[in-house]
Amino acid sequence: MLVTLLTAMILLASTQILLRNFFDSGIVWVDPILRVLVLWLGLIGATVATRANKHIRIDLLSRFFERNTHRLLQSFVGQVSAWTCLVIAWYGFKWIHLDYLDGVPSFAGIPAWMLEVIIPLSFALIGLRYLILSASWAQRYIRHRKLARRAAK
Repeated sequence: MLVTLLTAMILLASTQILLRNFFDSGIVWVDPILRVLVLWLGLIGATVATRANKHIRIDLLSRFFERNTHRLLQSFVGQVSAWTCLVIAWYGFKWIHLDYLDGVPSFAGIPAWMLEVIIPLSFALIGLRYLILSASWAQRYIRHRKLARRAAK
């Protein structure tokens, strides 16, 4: 899906540039659809990145703490990230619902909510993944702590 979206964006943008520069024309709906495709590509990409735990992060603290303490910090950061994403998803669903009820149109007569639905869906999925990752990091922290206590006895 990511490859298809990116390919469509490149083809549409290239076509629009060629039409504007060489034929003094263009396709009216290309610019709005490119904005929508950027949104979809970015959010689907973010969802895929969190699935593989390959998202962008600032990781300064791992250098200052031992590995097990870092697991605890990762669990805390995962919880904050999860709940932040879930709040965004909640308000995104409310926004989509209002656009649906009001019948807000976008370009080419497409209802706006259909183009915006990626926002709450992707943030909900990212939030759920962070909850799972956070629980996994907390479990690893607890398991390592128990092993360290047994080794100390």
